[in-house]
Amino acid sequence: MLRTFGKCLVFLLVVGMLASAQSLPAGTHITVRTDSQISSGTAHVGQSFRANLVKDVVIDGKTIAKAGAPARGKVTYAESSGRLHAPGQVSIRLTSIQLANGKTLALSTSAFREKGKSHTKSNVTKIGGGAAAGAVIGGIAGGGKGALIGTAVGAGAGTGVAAATGKQEAVIHAETAITFTTTADARAK
Repeated sequence: MLRTFGKCLVFLLVVGMLASAQSLPAGTHITVRTDSQISSGTAHVGQSFRANLVKDVVIDGKTIAKAGAPARGKVTYAESSGRLHAPGQVSIRLTSIQLANGKTLALSTSAFREKGKSHTKSNVTKIGGGAAAGAVIGGIAGGGKGALIGTAVGAGAGTGVAAATGKQEAVIHAETAITFTTTADARAK
């Protein structure tokens, strides 16, 4: 009789601990605000970042994490921009949040991706503008033949300007609000 009572007591304690454990089901949306800027030009895979919850995380009517609570994440992909093509790209994921009880909950979430602006419009403007300026100057200096030479020289100069100024990094600015979605159930330990 005492042995059966002891087993029942252990069972109830385990069930009680499991019921009081805080967890997040897959598909939960968590919105955070980043603490600092993340750029594809300087970030590296595995680099961590800090953030804070924008709003309470509520599961089954219970607030398990409060707005303002610390959160952490990591860079999962970073590719710096080329000079004339391939804009920069960066991806991040949320890895943990602090719960209302002070414990940390490890998370698996969707990625947030940012891509730099396309080089095409900027390059066309710089190279085309250089060619036009070269044609005008060449035409004034040497007539039709000078205009042809000026066009080639101007296009070359425009390409040089595009190469020198053409980086288009992906940037996630400080204070950016981002919503992540959990991809697996998470349970506080």
